[in-house]
Amino acid sequence: MTSKRTKLQEDTHFRVLRLLQENPEMSQRELAEAVGVSVGGMHYVLNALIEKGLVKLGKFTAAEDKRRYAYVLTPKGIREKSLITGRFLKRKLAEYEALKAEIELLQDELTEEGKPGAIGKNF
Repeated sequence: MTSKRTKLQEDTHFRVLRLLQENPEMSQRELAEAVGVSVGGMHYVLNALIEKGLVKLGKFTAAEDKRRYAYVLTPKGIREKSLITGRFLKRKLAEYEALKAEIELLQDELTEEGKPGAIGKNF
């Protein structure tokens, strides 16, 4: 059984890998804002991805500021992103189905109780 912390970490890695595949020139600050973590947290995530060999650091030559770097997915990173994407999608679909079932149950309860202002099946 995967812990909640491990799932959250994998979700963060998935989002970062996805963003970097589309925009390797994103700064740590931009990535942190897009993912919803602190800049320090993003630094930690990027270092972990680099240590695992999923991302490599390269110079971003098109930038005026030559100190900027690009975070490029390695072939291993692309493969891992595909695997993580499958697990992420499976998890999110299960969450969606559970939420959908709960919503239907609550709607049925409101309908049975005949409460004024009850929400119908079609919002």
